[in-house]
Amino acid sequence: MSQPQPPRNVAVILAGGVGARMGLGLPKQLLKIAGRPILEHTIAAFQAHPQVDEILVMMAPGHLDAARAIVRGGGYDKVVDIVEGAETRNATTLRALDRLGPDECHVLFHDAVRPLVTPRIIGDCFEALQTHAAVDVAIPTADTIIEVGPDNTIRDIPPRAALRRGQTPQAFRSSVIREAYARAGRDPHFTATDDCTVVLRYLPEVPIWVVPGDERNMKVTEPIDLYLADKLFQLTGRDRPEVSTEERLAALDGRTLVVFGGSYGIGGDIADLARAHGADVHVFSRSATNTHVERRADIAAAAEQVLEKTGRVDYVVNTAGVLPRGPLLEASEETVYSATEVNYLAPVFIAQQFYPLLAQTQGSLLLFTSSSYTRGRGGYSLYSSAKAAVVNLTQALADEWAAEGVRVNCLNPERTATPMRTRAFGEEPPATLLDSEAVARCSLDILVSGQTGHIVDVRKDDPFAAVVDQD
Repeated sequence: MSQPQPPRNVAVILAGGVGARMGLGLPKQLLKIAGRPILEHTIAAFQAHPQVDEILVMMAPGHLDAARAIVRGGGYDKVVDIVEGAETRNATTLRALDRLGPDECHVLFHDAVRPLVTPRIIGDCFEALQTHAAVDVAIPTADTIIEVGPDNTIRDIPPRAALRRGQTPQAFRSSVIREAYARAGRDPHFTATDDCTVVLRYLPEVPIWVVPGDERNMKVTEPIDLYLADKLFQLTGRDRPEVSTEERLAALDGRTLVVFGGSYGIGGDIADLARAHGADVHVFSRSATNTHVERRADIAAAAEQVLEKTGRVDYVVNTAGVLPRGPLLEASEETVYSATEVNYLAPVFIAQQFYPLLAQTQGSLLLFTSSSYTRGRGGYSLYSSAKAAVVNLTQALADEWAAEGVRVNCLNPERTATPMRTRAFGEEPPATLLDSEAVARCSLDILVSGQTGHIVDVRKDDPFAAVVDQD
């Protein structure tokens, strides 16, 4: 006798709002942060989660075509439908339940304008639904909450220890949320601002489990939230994409990879690992080929040489860089120009010269930044500012090139054992540094993944960074 199939896991993205408080005449979920519409960031978070089977987008009336374009352009194949939202949040939930059909499923309702939802939160919600019929997400409040009466005076100050700030997703077994709304529909005075409130009021016998949220899981509501969310995307490295050995082999075998700065260190390890995966690798560097990445003519010559030999370019990586140290006032004009040209102008030239070739193959460009991009540090002004510029360049190019299917990402490795670092800092305890081979493997995984516009951190405590020889 066959075992019953487990309920499917569905993420419903609530994008029905019109963003009146933004005052921009465009639904806030379509505004861009970190190079992509907010809605796309949210869809991508659920698309990437292994426990999500289906995604249903409830979109603001009049903007369904924009949502369809996002789904089509991003290849988000878990999206099963895009449905017009209703006038209220509760009516939109009912419309989503109608679309999902009568079969039992585990459903997460998530605000489209919370694009920084974490994989941990999504997974915890699905896990909680194994033992609970209703689940909310919340975080402790650091502020004192006051209750104000009609006369605008304080009526009560509840004890803060018992209070939480609600977030989304809110998750349910579909039969439970359906029954709660059925009972609510018989109440002529029914009002609610979220789905857990409906369960709490009309199915009080059903306990609602609370999953810990995250401070980063903010809701973009006011104009200032756009700025904050954009900075959080910039300062919060994304999770490294999960790419199996088979996927990496399939994506690299027979493909053409160009590596600038690939004679040694991270670039050299990227080249070696890619060759082991069957890629046709072409390395350019100052020491090996007399290629100066800060010279447009040298970049153009490299592109022409590769095209003549292979007829195509699928992937491009730039690891070339210089690390000048010392106060800015002591930096010579030569140092200023060298640091700016190698660390920033080189990525610009590489992007310009190789874009036409990458557009033909819908390929991928990978740039490198440093943790110093998040905050300028004394003694590293030239390096930090250039690396911050590379991050912004990555996000801008991902936006500009998305329609052609060209992906652009940026890797932010923690302190890594490379010859450039040794020259700058001398010998350091090996246990405190990342292995460059680990960074190389992460680099290839980002190159062959479908993501774009991401700034991906690689840290010493990353389990993927600790195992480079198990494939």
